[in-house]
Parts: sequence; C-alpha cells; structure tokens
Amino acid sequence: MPVNPPSPQPRRFPAVLRQRAASFGYAFRGVAAALRSEIHLQFHAVATVLVVGLGFYFHLSPTEWALVALAVGLVWGLELANTAVEAVVNLVSPEYHPLAGRAKDVAAGAVLIGAVAALIVGLLIFGPRVWALIY
Repeated sequence: MPVNPPSPQPRRFPAVLRQRAASFGYAFRGVAAALRSEIHLQFHAVATVLVVGLGFYFHLSPTEWALVALAVGLVWGLELANTAVEAVVNLVSPEYHPLAGRAKDVAAGAVLIGAVAALIVGLLIFGPRVWALIY
C-alpha cells in the first residue's frame, strides 16, 4: 500500500512578523489620535497638503522632493514626540512642577527649531518659483 505524505501544515506568519504588523497598527493609531487632538499637528497636516500640492505644481526635482520630504518628516516626527512628552509629563506630574514645565518647554522648542528649518527649506525651494509667479 502506498504511503500518503503528511498533509502540509497551513502557513502562518511567524510571531515576529505578526508583532511587527501590529506595531505598525499601533503607530498609525497614535498618529491618528494625535491628529484628532493636537491643533498644531492639524496645522502641519494642512501645510503638508499645501506643500505637496505646490511640489506637483512646480514639478520639483527628485532632490527637491527629498529635501521637502525630510523637512516634513522632521516636523511631524518632532510634533509627535512633543505630544508624547506632554502626555507622559501630564501623567506623572498632574500638578505644576518646574522640571515638568522644563520638559514640555524643551520638547516644544525642538518642534520650533524643526519648523523653522522646514520653513527655510520651503523658502529656498518654493520662494523663487512663487516670486517668479508674482512678478
């Protein structure tokens, strides 16, 4: 009598891949929660849409797109980190404490520095093009 080979086991994603996929879900959930609650991040979202639209309108070069993407990513990343710092500080120090205030101020300062850097990138890339449209 012929012996049938054992039936193959159904393929499952290894646990590591499932965990990685879940971590992306948590990250997207965090971005969505911050977008719903943080007015500054909503401002950055509108600015991002405007900048991407201008980039398509002005036919940016790949290098210019890379600089714009880095600037946008920098600001978004710093804003999300600032939001996380504020949430943790509020959790561990509900009452005012000078160190809690300093932590929040420093995190906000990081966002400010990143936003100014992104503004400079935007002015260097879009400024001459917008200027040429106006004059």
